[in-house]
Amino acid sequence: MFFKTIKNTTASIATIAICIVSLSILTFSLQEHEKLYFESVKGDLDALSENMSSDLVPLLAFKPDEFELTTMLLRLDRYDNVKFGVIYDKDFRQLQSYHGNSFSNSDVVITPDLKLLEEEPLGVYVKNGDLVALKLIGDKRLPLGYLLIVHDSSGPLSKSKHNLLKQVLPLTLLLLAVVIAVLFWIQGRLFLPLSRLSILAQKIQTTHDYSLKIDIRGKQEVVSLSQDLNLMMQTINQETQKNKEYTERLMEQQKKMERLANFDGLTGLPNRQFFMETLRLELAKAKRSKTNLVLMYFDLDGFKGVNDSLGHETGDQLLIDVSKRTQKFLREGDLISRLGGDEFLVLLHNDPNDLLLSDIAERIVKGLSEPFEINSWQVQVSVSVGIAKAFDSNFNLSEFVSNADFAMYRSKLAGRNTHTVFIPEMMEDNKRKLLIANSISHAIKNDEFTLFYQPKVSPEEKIVGYEALLRWTNDTLGMVSPAEFIPIAEQSGKVQIITKWVLERLCKDFAKIKESIDPNIVISVNLSAQDIKSKSLTSFVKSLFTQYAINPHSIEFEVTESAYLENFDMANTFFTEMKKLGISIALDDFGTGYSSLGYLTQLQLNTLKIDKQFVDNLLISERSTLITKTIIEMAKQLNLKICAEGVETRDQFDFLVENGCHQLQGYLFSKPICLEDVLKFKL
Repeated sequence: MFFKTIKNTTASIATIAICIVSLSILTFSLQEHEKLYFESVKGDLDALSENMSSDLVPLLAFKPDEFELTTMLLRLDRYDNVKFGVIYDKDFRQLQSYHGNSFSNSDVVITPDLKLLEEEPLGVYVKNGDLVALKLIGDKRLPLGYLLIVHDSSGPLSKSKHNLLKQVLPLTLLLLAVVIAVLFWIQGRLFLPLSRLSILAQKIQTTHDYSLKIDIRGKQEVVSLSQDLNLMMQTINQETQKNKEYTERLMEQQKKMERLANFDGLTGLPNRQFFMETLRLELAKAKRSKTNLVLMYFDLDGFKGVNDSLGHETGDQLLIDVSKRTQKFLREGDLISRLGGDEFLVLLHNDPNDLLLSDIAERIVKGLSEPFEINSWQVQVSVSVGIAKAFDSNFNLSEFVSNADFAMYRSKLAGRNTHTVFIPEMMEDNKRKLLIANSISHAIKNDEFTLFYQPKVSPEEKIVGYEALLRWTNDTLGMVSPAEFIPIAEQSGKVQIITKWVLERLCKDFAKIKESIDPNIVISVNLSAQDIKSKSLTSFVKSLFTQYAINPHSIEFEVTESAYLENFDMANTFFTEMKKLGISIALDDFGTGYSSLGYLTQLQLNTLKIDKQFVDNLLISERSTLITKTIIEMAKQLNLKICAEGVETRDQFDFLVENGCHQLQGYLFSKPICLEDVLKFKL
């Protein structure tokens, strides 16, 4: 913990460094003191021994006198640190010795000999921790003897060091204490701004107040750091304010998004997602408690007309007013939702009995049939209501909603502006539709489809072509009419595989028909609205005709007026490609659609087929007769061939031929027949 702060770490390092330096200086001083001490003592001993050896020359020149030698050695008494002194003759025989105050019994008296003299020369040197002075008495050429003086160096030196430390150490420690104290004081002053920065940072962390300012003071580095931190804090404060504002906007947007996710933006009612999730939970509760739920599904009859005639703004306002008015007819606790477009769902709580349920439905039907005042317009619509109960769907969400939807369409079929309660028997028709839709692929795989041909004749009653018509026989469904299974195939997206099957079967049959009937025979095939939208059908037709060597001029595609006009641009593009191949185009059921005359000049056509409903009323209805004449005359002016279908009487035939009809088709000549009968058939 102590060394976690820079202040304590640097102070400790500085203190240790000062102590090491001080200790090093003290050690160096002691070493120098020791060195100087030895040099001083060595010099004194050298001078003493040199003087005494000179004074001993006259004493040893003659017969030595022990008293005089002893007197000479007693001169060493003045020196407290001399251990002993010895006078030798020239052969190193001891003549006299002296023991000083520093001599102890443990000391060994050095007794040099001539051999030792060779190893340890004359002079002053250190031996066994003592200073030893060995001097020659007399001349080297004529030595008289030797003087040995041993001086104690360790004891006095230790005492001298001790005295030195007693004098120096207190002062050194005092200086150290002062220096360290000053160091800590200076360091405290230097680190004070940083400590203030730390305190401020802790305060900011606690208060999250980024507007706080740092007091700029201290050394240049700290001042620069403080300025930079103030700028950083200012930036953070600005960004924090921006983030706060951004977060507030995000929260508002999140609330809006949650509302948009769960409520309809136009009417403010719960939307499909919210309603379905609520319904799912309510169904789960009802299933556990074995109670019933009632769902009401309705849409507005005539809403599209309001949009088309009065504009979408009026249509939107109508939806808002409908939602408000409907809520007045509901009870507290009933949940209404806008499903989408002009469709609404109502979940009725507490399982109302049949009488109350009928009353609520009638209030809605009658209440919404009253005119709405919108933008100075009186807008009037009706409503078709479907009602379903959870028991009938076995509490299945999808089936529950589907039942209510199905009941609503039954209301529309019943004349609209009414309500219908779903009963399971209604699903029989729907089950058949599902069975048909699911059986189409199986039918193609098992070759259940058969191609029939109905002749087209010329005014001379010669067969000039056929219309290929599809028939389907199923073991379960029995005979299924094209009028029944083709719309189902279109709704289920399976009509294209049927069309491709018909085209390929036609190509396989064509060679036999051509050989038996007429090489110039033309066979027409019906296409649906989905077929002319398909981008792959063109390439399929090309490859098929190449594979079976079919002359495109022998094929005619028929398309209904409504299918052509509902997909006008795509149909024109498709039929332009077909006409480039050589295939002719016929417009079927002409006169039963809408906007026919406005678009007729823009259509890629070769043949115009008069619908059976006009042919049926020829010579019976003056109006139908006039319309038929007009259609034939218009087709002539546009250089189109005219084919009348549904010809059943000779009078119809004569009228159509007399007015210029090119081809005729109907039961007068033949019903649709199978290939085998086609090959045998003769008019």
